[in-house]
Formats: sequence, structure tokens, C-alpha cells
Amino acid sequence: MASSKGKVLVAMSGGVDSSVAAALLMKEGWEVVGVFMRLGSPGETLESSCDIRIGKQGCCSINDADDARRVSARLDIPFYVVDFKREFGRIIDYFVSEYDAGRTPNPCVRCNDWLKFGRLHAHAHQIGATHVASGHYARVEVGPDGRHRLLRGLDHGKDQSYVLFGARPERLAEMLLPIGGMHKSDVRAHAEELGLPVFDKPDSQEICFVPDNDYARLVSDRSESGVSPGRIIDREGADLGAHDGHQNFTVGQRRGIGIASSIPLFVLEKRPDRNEVVVGAREELLSAGLEAGDVNWLVPEHRGWRSCAARIRYNASPVPARVRLDSGRLEVRFDEPQAAVAPGQAVVCYEDDLVLGGGWIDQGASGGSGPEA
Repeated sequence: MASSKGKVLVAMSGGVDSSVAAALLMKEGWEVVGVFMRLGSPGETLESSCDIRIGKQGCCSINDADDARRVSARLDIPFYVVDFKREFGRIIDYFVSEYDAGRTPNPCVRCNDWLKFGRLHAHAHQIGATHVASGHYARVEVGPDGRHRLLRGLDHGKDQSYVLFGARPERLAEMLLPIGGMHKSDVRAHAEELGLPVFDKPDSQEICFVPDNDYARLVSDRSESGVSPGRIIDREGADLGAHDGHQNFTVGQRRGIGIASSIPLFVLEKRPDRNEVVVGAREELLSAGLEAGDVNWLVPEHRGWRSCAARIRYNASPVPARVRLDSGRLEVRFDEPQAAVAPGQAVVCYEDDLVLGGGWIDQGASGGSGPEA
């Protein structure tokens, strides 16, 4: 039967969210084609630049591919597997190099930017599809000015707009996010009503390529600069102890530092050029703001400061702040100082549910207060 809206390629991970997304698009009149991105799986070895094994907790295993195939058969839609193993090596190389540089990476954002809403669009165009869809909890809508804009998912507890902020503005018109206006419980109930075999499948973990969450082993195995022992110091440079490699620590970390102290100690900073880890009291973690580069701004640019809510990591709630753009960079000032602003993480700015844009944190700003209104 001919579709009324055209052809859409749905990125199917084998989970309940992308499965329901495909079903909803069919109901809306789209010609749906399911595709599974083969990144690697237990028992497979990623070729060439990517020679690690994928952990079972991810969204790219052989079992996940089988689940996606079964759902496609249930929905009676075409299903294909695209081999992105070689391209996925770029994600892993990025992950390791960021830790080597003393930064804290976010591979899920990069995977969406480079693969799901990057390379996958080229495959969509090859088969005559006008859109790429996924099961993310976020929304794309047309604003009063006729421009497509990205918004938070209706279910704020599951909102995934943070990991989609890197989609280029021109890509938004080609993105469909069918479950963004639903709550997770409703998605599962809908899947069960449709008889989809994944209706009660557990959600996948965030980092699919780190077996048993042992990222330190991965970094150690693949680090170009190497992982070696160094010093743990305080802000004044006093020697407090030793570490096995600065890559094993993240800004804001408290557990596992391995130093006896009368007060709780947190990782404040990493200095890869000296192989040093700086620790201190929690109040020393506080930042009045931050600076970010590699900016992706999704709304018309503004002059001066603009009120917003800033989100500085995936599992954090947006906090009141102000933001300004200056020569392709972002400067953010929080209304109240925030802890553990980690270089390498993304900052995403919101106005209510609207995603204004974001960038990649270079450094926190210490001291002072936010800008005047």
C-alpha cells in the first residue's frame, strides 16, 4: 500500500523505544524501513582501528539485532543491517583520546552527531527516504517562525535532548522523534498492545562499548600516551599520594581516590602534561560558570546575555543561568555556583523546553557572580 507521507528510515536498536517509534510512524502513514547499525557485539571483534569487544549491556549486540529483526517482521516492514563497525572506531578513538587529554568524554552525543544523525542520513537518501527517525525522548517541532526546533521530551525523567544537541540545524527538518511526546510507561504499554516481543526488555546502558563498565582497562589498552603512575596533589602543590594513571579519574570523583583525609576529598582537576591529579574539598569544585567551544546553536543568534537553564552533564537537571555567544564560543554564568564542571562534557542551554544549543566544555570559571541583568 502506498504511503501518504513518504519514506522514513528508522534506526532500530532492538529496544522498546525504537520499536514503538517505527509502529507509530506506520500508523501515521509513513513507508517505514528499519535499519540496525552494526557496531560490534559479544564474540565479534571490531576490525582495523577498533579491536575491542563490545559489552553485553549495549544497544548493538547480536541479540539486539535479532530483536530488531523480530520487531520488523511483526510490523511487516523491510529491515536492513548497515555495517558501521569501522566508523564506530572513530567514537572509541575519541573516547580514549579525551581521557588521555585529561577530559571527560561523552560518546553518546558524538555517536548521534557522527553516525545516527550523520552517516545514517546518507543511507536514507540512497534508498529514497526523506527522514531518519529514532526512539529518543525528545521532540522536533516547527516554531512560529517556520524553523524546525529541538525540544525536551515530554517525559522529563527520560528526556534525551541533551545527547541530540549536536544535530545541525539543517538536519532537524529531516529528523522524526515519534515517542518524544510520550511517557516511558505509555511506550511500554503501547508495545505490549501491539504484541511487540520487546515490550518488557530492559533499557540498555549508556556506554555500549565498555565491557563490564571497565573503561580504565579500555583506555589503558588503547592509550597512545600510555597510562603511568603519577602524583596526587592539592591546589597548593603539596604531595598527598600517588595514582596509577590520571585517566582513571574524573572531575568530581570522590570514591576510589585512595587518600586518607579528615575531610572528603574530590578530584578537582587533571593535569595530563604533568600526569598529576589535583584533589580538594567539595567547595573547591564549585564554578561560577564555564566556557565552551565546538558550539552548535539551534536558534537565531542573539546579542549579549540571554537567560537560560544550563545542563552540564547527561544525568544533571538544568539550572538557571545566562549564556552569550562570542566569536563562535559559549560563555555561561550560573545563578548559583555549580559543582564538577568537567572539561570534555557538553553544556546544553534551554529556554523552558526549547533547546537553544550547546557546546563542549573547555573550562569552568571560578569566583565572582553571574552577569548583571
